[in-house]
Amino acid sequence: MLLSSCLRPSFRITPSKPSSWTPIAGIGNNKSSRLSFFPIFRASSISTVSTAKEDAVMAQDGPIHQHPVQVAKRLEKFKTTIFTQMSSLAIQHGAINLGQGFPNFDGPDFVKDAAIQAIKEGKNQYARGYGVPDLNSAIAARFQKDAGLVVDPEKEITVTSGCTEAIAATILGLINPGDEVILFAPFYDSYEATLSMAGAKITCITLRPPDFAVPIDELKSVISKDTRAILMNTPHNPTGKMFTREELNQIASLCIENDVLVFSDEVYDKLTFEMDHISIASLPGMYERTVTLNSLGKTFSLTGWKIGWAIAPPHLIWGVKQAHSYLTFATSTPMQFAAAAALRAPDSYYEELRKDYKAKKDILVEGLKDVGFTVYPSSGTYFVVVDHTRFGLADDISFCEYLIKEVGVVAIPTSVFYLNPNDGKNLVRFTFCKDEETLRSAVARMKERLK
Repeated sequence: MLLSSCLRPSFRITPSKPSSWTPIAGIGNNKSSRLSFFPIFRASSISTVSTAKEDAVMAQDGPIHQHPVQVAKRLEKFKTTIFTQMSSLAIQHGAINLGQGFPNFDGPDFVKDAAIQAIKEGKNQYARGYGVPDLNSAIAARFQKDAGLVVDPEKEITVTSGCTEAIAATILGLINPGDEVILFAPFYDSYEATLSMAGAKITCITLRPPDFAVPIDELKSVISKDTRAILMNTPHNPTGKMFTREELNQIASLCIENDVLVFSDEVYDKLTFEMDHISIASLPGMYERTVTLNSLGKTFSLTGWKIGWAIAPPHLIWGVKQAHSYLTFATSTPMQFAAAAALRAPDSYYEELRKDYKAKKDILVEGLKDVGFTVYPSSGTYFVVVDHTRFGLADDISFCEYLIKEVGVVAIPTSVFYLNPNDGKNLVRFTFCKDEETLRSAVARMKERLK
């Protein structure tokens, strides 16, 4: 099996049922794809005792007992993330990783220097729970410049450990068991997991190629007074779609009519190419019903810092703050001071950022087209979605396995981002948040071995 061989030799995997293998995210029964089946395991089932000598020492103290893995029912359906699996396989096969969305280059020196200065100045103890004042003020100023909205940094902002925690705090703080929340598929995989932990009822609207437009009539048919919230993401991961002003106006109208909240994940708001980003909170009547979610990592190539935030009116941010208080309580203190310096970057930084990513995008998109993929438009983010079917593999899992093992390039199968995996089986996602040499090398491998 591929999984055990993609982990470090010092780890030993103990499946909960040695004879039972589980399809990834519900991908069906394609026996030709060895990536389709993985053992169910959690951290408690990984033994770091690996050598014969160590085993013999343990045997002297009695037999080694194999304990069944334990996990709460709310998490039973969620397996090891696809990003972990693909990154492990990339290492095993020496593949170029265009899968997981983290840059292979570092963030700007002026931000790192600000972190070092904060550490040296002794800003190393617990921060105020909802953010150090300097960062809250910087977030408010940036939001006013970007969205045209004036917010109170003390009463309407909560700093979190990355946007993923901001999403979790928002859902756990504002959604009750049984509340209906609408998602647009494909979606960032933590959305479904966190909603499941909150006991929410998930209703899904599928965005379909080539333009991944919002099917407004379908949204109208499912939204109702029973709907508590819409969780949306623009610019959109994984497709690169940006919600248009017309789409946002229609969504806003439906939310106002039905008294529905919006949780808007906008972490890629500075990575836009063909159009300007619009925060739905800036539309008439929407600020009082919107939680805007963002982070530092994507814009400043510092994904490991995990600095995020939520912006919302006082009656909504209260629930977010309460959940945050019992999730992480506070976020890294010196990194918050550095984040404040980052958000005060001049406009020239963002202009250069877009210019740089546009050049990277062009290298990858033109290369993928030349290889023979059907490449769908990407107006924002650093992702591109393609149709792989002309290469003859059964589904996205099979194709991504072939791509890693035989071509030496990693992509992400998108079926894991759908409630119904079949909706994404023809699509895979590549990222271009890599240096240009890496992108050209990946394209060259695909041209040589796929074209």
